[in-house]
Amino acid sequence: MEIMDLYDENKKLTNQTIEKGKLIPKGFYYLTVVVWIQNSKKELLLQVNKKYNMWSTTGGHPISGQTSLKGIVTEIKEELGIDVEENNLKLFKTIKTEDDFVDIYYLKMDVELENITTQEEEVGSIKWASIEEINMMIKKEIFLLPHIKFFNYLLEYLNRL
Repeated sequence: MEIMDLYDENKKLTNQTIEKGKLIPKGFYYLTVVVWIQNSKKELLLQVNKKYNMWSTTGGHPISGQTSLKGIVTEIKEELGIDVEENNLKLFKTIKTEDDFVDIYYLKMDVELENITTQEEEVGSIKWASIEEINMMIKKEIFLLPHIKFFNYLLEYLNRL
């Protein structure tokens, strides 16, 4: 059982928690973290989300007591078996939805697929994909719907670099 912290509408901790999967009380929010990992070939690391059997990026929910940054470092380690330095991650967008705040991170990193150890329960296939390939996945409706919005924010961010 995972416990998550609850935040107010201004993303301030409320000192209240909730069990993952439970209905979020009105006026409260939880934290979601995702990361786009890009290699020097400008490809993005994708994974199949086993729960939905769709391609997505890496992400999850920090456990109670974890900051957003610590949470994404933990998710990368759990889902991909990769150790990353916090200072290499760049938070480039936070979006507020009906019941969560989504912190979207960027990480520039070269890693060979054979050096990745995926979390069997959550992650299916992994691959490096170009922006064009991801756009094709979106057209074929094999890309996780919420992650399309995250991808569009990434494209905006990359255009500013």
